[in-house]
Amino acid sequence: MPAFRTLDDADLAGKRALVRVDLNVPMEDGKVTDATRIERVLPTIREISEKGGKVILLAHFGRPKGRDEKNSLRQVVPALAHALGQPVIFVGDCIGEDVSKEVAAAKNGEVLLLENTRFHAGDEKNDPEFVKALAANGDLYVNDAFSAAHRAHASTEGLAHVLPAYAGRTMQAELEALSAGLDSPARPVMAIVGGAKVSTKLELLGNLVKKVDVLVIGGGMANTFLAARGVNVGKSLCEHDLVATAREIEEKAKAAGCEIVLPVDALVAREFKANPGHRVVSIGEVADDEMILDAGPLSVAEVVLRLDKVKTVVWNGPFGAFELPPFDTATVTVAKAVAERARTNRLVAVAGGGDTVAAMNHAGVADDLTYVSTAGGAFLEWMEGKALPGVEALRQG
Repeated sequence: MPAFRTLDDADLAGKRALVRVDLNVPMEDGKVTDATRIERVLPTIREISEKGGKVILLAHFGRPKGRDEKNSLRQVVPALAHALGQPVIFVGDCIGEDVSKEVAAAKNGEVLLLENTRFHAGDEKNDPEFVKALAANGDLYVNDAFSAAHRAHASTEGLAHVLPAYAGRTMQAELEALSAGLDSPARPVMAIVGGAKVSTKLELLGNLVKKVDVLVIGGGMANTFLAARGVNVGKSLCEHDLVATAREIEEKAKAAGCEIVLPVDALVAREFKANPGHRVVSIGEVADDEMILDAGPLSVAEVVLRLDKVKTVVWNGPFGAFELPPFDTATVTVAKAVAERARTNRLVAVAGGGDTVAAMNHAGVADDLTYVSTAGGAFLEWMEGKALPGVEALRQG
């Protein structure tokens, strides 16, 4: 992977640093309910501040169509200031003369948060005039929002072409982790892919079979592959219209020398709820009125055994309906096994995607993996082998 300019390459003292961050955090009753994304950007903010730069934060919030106070970043200021341990100056717009005055009045080392960039249509359109208006308030640009890097917007990609551009520390860590995951991994590589539907991950599976040595498929999508092999999956979640596609993916995997691992047993139930009557059955013994809701103990043991033969694990999606006990068993058991090996440097483990982050937190292992990406769409597009505009713009030419 070509090198990226980082904060190590930037002269920050006395400079206005436009820093794109992800503050699109969940809120309830006016309070932030999960500050993970805020915590991720603190190292970059603190470093620029401590080196004497003005930190001018750019971010989006929600999906507003024009100015909408419900999507104002003002409501994030208390949580950000608390996490940072210093005041944050909120500015009621992100472009214009008033913004320029506030930026000019701020002292070196101070932190400003500009209003939601998506209050202006020019952000998502990557409008050159909007890019120019944003750039007027900065001497350099720092992108620390990998989660928005798959979008070619003004604040995520456009600015990198008109100002000296650098990767923030979170972006840098993400790029290094992703490179270790699939771009230049230690082999053999195992990918674990779960989740509900094959249809949402066709490109992902098509890319992975060309890049990994072992592909473990779990969750509802495993049922489609089992059905493609002629297995009765009862009333389990299954995309029967995609069995031919599943067979094609298996053929591609075979041609590429990638082994596909599917469950050999399962936890099944007749009701989709927590702690229903359930049983463990071999695949092929699922009754017509039963649902596969998790991988069984033999399937888990098979995956754990294979962990000792691989050097890299890339994970997206849970094995079962992990929100409902006891159907979190496979996800938690495998996650703990992966974490234990990552913690003792026996393998590199990179996980990401919305449900995956929740699953790793549920298993209590998020801090033990090599890297857990909070970027949903961007992480998936990277796994699909796509170039991310916000990342490409940071490459050293």
